[in-house]
Amino acid sequence: MPELQRLTPDHAAAVLVFERENREFFAASVPDRGDAYFDHFAERHADLLAEQATGTVHMHVLVGDDGEILGRFNLYDPADGSAELGFRVAEKATGRGLATAAVHRLFEVAVTDYGLDRLTAAAAETNHASRTVLTRTGFRPVGERLLKTGGPGITYVRDLTA
Repeated sequence: MPELQRLTPDHAAAVLVFERENREFFAASVPDRGDAYFDHFAERHADLLAEQATGTVHMHVLVGDDGEILGRFNLYDPADGSAELGFRVAEKATGRGLATAAVHRLFEVAVTDYGLDRLTAAAAETNHASRTVLTRTGFRPVGERLLKTGGPGITYVRDLTA
């Protein structure tokens, strides 16, 4: 059974494989990370871990039984008991309920490890898979917003105290 783990330096190689293998798949629904991300991955990974050490982000990976990364689940900008959820799942791991299960597990971690009581998220109107995960895990739509891509998105919120 896949396990949600906090991102560590040991995950670097597997995360790079995950990002490379799914680059085209991800680019269909979110902005491409660009060649520089892959060319300088080691530095970027180290920077993310340094940022995580400050507590301004909490990054997690969904790790399969064989050590393969199946997804990334991150909590951004934690403050005042709230953070924003962002996630991506490998193409071959979609449709199996893994994202839904990982988000549910992340709720537990958010409360017990990070003291959060509320999460927000956003998904492009056209990203039906992410919107489905959000609604299946109890997020409720609360409005619309323009995403970083420039496209329309839906904002969601999930109370973790219920």
